[in-house]
Amino acid sequence: MKKILLALLACSVGIPVLAQDISLRHDLEGKALDTLATLALRFNDEQKGKGRVLLQDLRGLENKHVVPQLALLDPDDSMEFFATRPRFLALHEVMRDAGQKLDAAGFYPQIADAVDDASGRIQALPMALSLPVLFTNRAALRKAGLDPDLPVKTWWELQKVAGKIYESGGKCPLTTARFAWIHSENVSSQAGEAVVAKAGKADQVQVNGMVNVKHLALLASWQKSRYFQYSGPGREGNRRFLSGECAMLTGESSLYADAKRAGIDVGIAALPHYDDVYEAKPADVLPDGAGLWVLAGHKKEEYKLAARFVAFMLRPEVQAEWVRATSYLPMTPAALKGLRDSGLPQNLLDAAEKRLSVARKGGTRAKHGPVRDHLHEFLGEEVAFVWTTDRPAKEALDNTARRVNAAIAPAASPAQAAPVRKP
Repeated sequence: MKKILLALLACSVGIPVLAQDISLRHDLEGKALDTLATLALRFNDEQKGKGRVLLQDLRGLENKHVVPQLALLDPDDSMEFFATRPRFLALHEVMRDAGQKLDAAGFYPQIADAVDDASGRIQALPMALSLPVLFTNRAALRKAGLDPDLPVKTWWELQKVAGKIYESGGKCPLTTARFAWIHSENVSSQAGEAVVAKAGKADQVQVNGMVNVKHLALLASWQKSRYFQYSGPGREGNRRFLSGECAMLTGESSLYADAKRAGIDVGIAALPHYDDVYEAKPADVLPDGAGLWVLAGHKKEEYKLAARFVAFMLRPEVQAEWVRATSYLPMTPAALKGLRDSGLPQNLLDAAEKRLSVARKGGTRAKHGPVRDHLHEFLGEEVAFVWTTDRPAKEALDNTARRVNAAIAPAASPAQAAPVRKP
């Protein structure tokens, strides 16, 4: 494996590359990195000198502004990856121009919905998506006198479990990763409420509905009671769970593989829901995560090589190998067996397959682009005041909705613009 990584990291350590070679920037480690390196090397061998995909580790990069051809990332992490927000190319256009097939209908409907645009066209390869779940450290639960096999189905039940852990001496009963996705988008989805709706022809974000206000207020009360500790808007909570510091985590299903390798006696269950919401839909969770995105500003021949690599990653046997090693969701039904071989509980896999197969509803989730970028950015800023001050949950969510909708509103022409009145 060391030789594989040395060969594929050439572009990040100064080894000369061919004009046809392209770079794939990532922040993977462990088994996921080993597997991607192995697959990239296999792809390169097939090219027989017609170009290579070279992996570029974000952590060893001196100049992030030099944009690669490909990047495996969640666009939320664009600033970390590039120190700016670069321009991405739509994958369906790159594949079409290169003469490679990309059929949106071949993906699980909910997988495609995570990376398509409003017209159903695929914007990135959804090769590193997860579902939101609840992880538990079963040993920590047993230490608190709790039965780790007793299902925790609702947020109210989770409150009782967190309280027991804290009362038994647990310093961090519960934390979370990817706050906006899990505790806003998915809470809304489970309650049957759209995060984004149309107001005339314009999009309007509505993250300040009754269920969202109730949920954020509940989390704030848990924070004050020491049942819950906010770790940050991104994946900061993962480290605290994997280290054993926190007993429970709401996070991405793909973390299961890392938790097993860390030696944790880990439990995994569906994301809790509110059972006192009219027509609650606990299974209606939204897959999300990192995709393989194409960056603008490169040569036609380089995009052809990138398209061939995407086609390679879409092969069922390649997907299965990737999914089995990483616990990421399969992109297509043909790759499901790889996830079933990953060790995840079968009942959860059955539920995941059922959910991924549900037809896309359209217009209910924030698509990649300005709406989602602003939503995650502003929500992270506003909820920070909830944890550190006495700012009410409703005020924080009202501020979020107002700021996002102002940022995405189409600019009015001079003739249409209303005068601004000072209070």
